[in-house]
Amino acid sequence: MDFTGKRVLITGSTMGIGYGAAKGFHERGARVAINGRSQERIAAVIDGLGGGDRLIAAPGDIGRVADCRKIVDAAVAGLGGLDCLVNNAGICPLAHLEEVDEAHWDEVVHVNLRGGFFCSKFALPELRKSKGSIVMVSSIAGLCSGPTDSFVYAITKGGLVNMTRGMALELVKDGVRVNCLCPGYIDTPLVANENEKTGGQIYRFIEECTPMGRIGSVEECASSILYFASKGAGYVTGAVLSNDGGCTAAASWGGVN
Repeated sequence: MDFTGKRVLITGSTMGIGYGAAKGFHERGARVAINGRSQERIAAVIDGLGGGDRLIAAPGDIGRVADCRKIVDAAVAGLGGLDCLVNNAGICPLAHLEEVDEAHWDEVVHVNLRGGFFCSKFALPELRKSKGSIVMVSSIAGLCSGPTDSFVYAITKGGLVNMTRGMALELVKDGVRVNCLCPGYIDTPLVANENEKTGGQIYRFIEECTPMGRIGSVEECASSILYFASKGAGYVTGAVLSNDGGCTAAASWGGVN
């Protein structure tokens, strides 16, 4: 896939799947806006990817609507427009149903669901000009039941799936495609850290509940994002792709706990 000259904003791109997508787009010629809440972390990522004028900083917290606009404006100004928005940033603090309070609910909904909506809304003028695309990064938690302490996370990720379909239908007349990636268990730094804390229990659990018997890599997941943004996916909109080692086919991403 060749993205030479394409302009891409990826929220939450200082680590994990977002970083993997940023690296993939950049290696294939795109100009990429890196987003995160820490200016220092963004600068380190840009430096690690080689620096230069094809990487620009778009700092901000997508849990705040004002920051969503600021992030998009910074990307458009730095890139000279926008061809693809990847709504990747998300959080997953754990709580069972009766443990969920207002602060927990608001934090997860604001970052995972509201942020994706408002970043998309603010990016639309430029995406209409470029006949560009939006990629939502949801989760298999939005498609099937899983560990019950990810209750609110699953609600928001299910919302992203239907947001994708609704936006795809509304924006098809403008030539803007909207698609959704639902990752399963992916070997991000956060998962690796939790695995280390539990003495390897996380990886063992994933191996047991994933039909393929292993965790996925960031590169394996990021490649799906690049596909959705590519010319080869020019006839694809409103699609939901599971990249999960077979978990969705098994109708679960983990046992009840």
